[in-house]
Amino acid sequence: MNNASRNARFLLADEPESVDMKTLFEHAEKMQASDLLITAGAAPIIRVDGEIYPVLSRNLTPQASRRLIWSLLNETQQAMFEERRELDFSLAVTGDLRFRANVYYQKGAVSAAFRLIPTVVPSLEDLGLPESVKDLTLKSHGLILVTGPTGSGKSTTMASMIDLINSHERVHIVTVEDPIEFIHHNKTAVVDQREVFADTLSFSNALKYVLRQDPDVILIGEMRDQETVAAALTAAETGHLVIATLHTNDAIQSIDRIVDVFPPHQQQQVRVQLAFCLLGVISQRLLLRKGGVGRILAAEIMIKTFAVANHIREGKTHQTRTVMEGSRKEGMVTLDHRLGELFKAGLIDRAELTRNVTSVNALKHVLPEIGSY
Repeated sequence: MNNASRNARFLLADEPESVDMKTLFEHAEKMQASDLLITAGAAPIIRVDGEIYPVLSRNLTPQASRRLIWSLLNETQQAMFEERRELDFSLAVTGDLRFRANVYYQKGAVSAAFRLIPTVVPSLEDLGLPESVKDLTLKSHGLILVTGPTGSGKSTTMASMIDLINSHERVHIVTVEDPIEFIHHNKTAVVDQREVFADTLSFSNALKYVLRQDPDVILIGEMRDQETVAAALTAAETGHLVIATLHTNDAIQSIDRIVDVFPPHQQQQVRVQLAFCLLGVISQRLLLRKGGVGRILAAEIMIKTFAVANHIREGKTHQTRTVMEGSRKEGMVTLDHRLGELFKAGLIDRAELTRNVTSVNALKHVLPEIGSY
């Protein structure tokens, strides 16, 4: 199929003279898009299976993009956006259609990116995550990191973990999110969801007081600064289960990132804290399925064992990959090993393998035939 034919598949039928946001949102859902982009100088864009497609045959003017986006904001949000030039929020188009939104300026024009939020929280099994992730999630205390680049499905994985706890444990869950994406209704647990700016001033401010709110489980939407990381470590050390996210590419980088947030004179103490309270790291990417339709999750799993804890404490995290490669029985898997499994199963093609592999030598242990790779 040529580019023109592919583009035509995603265009709005009977293109209206004036389009509104509700029409664009519903079209994005119909096309099974993950994202919708509104930016001046281009047609509205949807992202399907990682690639972008226009939904109109004409470009938006700066006035048109502002009109569309402004229709979604109340007066408080408009004022906040004009002051900060950036705005995060979530919105419900209908009861079953929700989006996470980021509004920003580019070339002086108002633009926005919208991420479609599934209404049904998938299970960890549905996501293709191993049993070891379920075991981590049902621990009573400690720190679990969910990491990966933007758009790798971290929010969905964390929502699945919260839903598992909510379905099985009589506990109090407090989430701090920016913005709230998946809505959790109380099941066995009680879930309080707090949104930055709407319910609290910041992640660090929310975490300053969260231990007074009698939580058993704390979800931190993003650890952005030293104060937030320190609060997460303290909560995990004092008997709470903490699930948090970082924008890092693998498990080892995640450990190093946490340590590097602190000044040099504090870093050894942070390593000791991590060696004590860390439960595991889930580092993930979303890959294009073979055939180009749909995406599949590839996750690297590091679980804290005695050897892993020693490497963290001694500042030898670079040696942890060797431990991971030899600890399949403990539920660990490196990204390269998982990529090899997906390739052998025919779920991703060689091009996708090539784009995501981190070490050809490690991959050769999984795919001996990759010698010509």
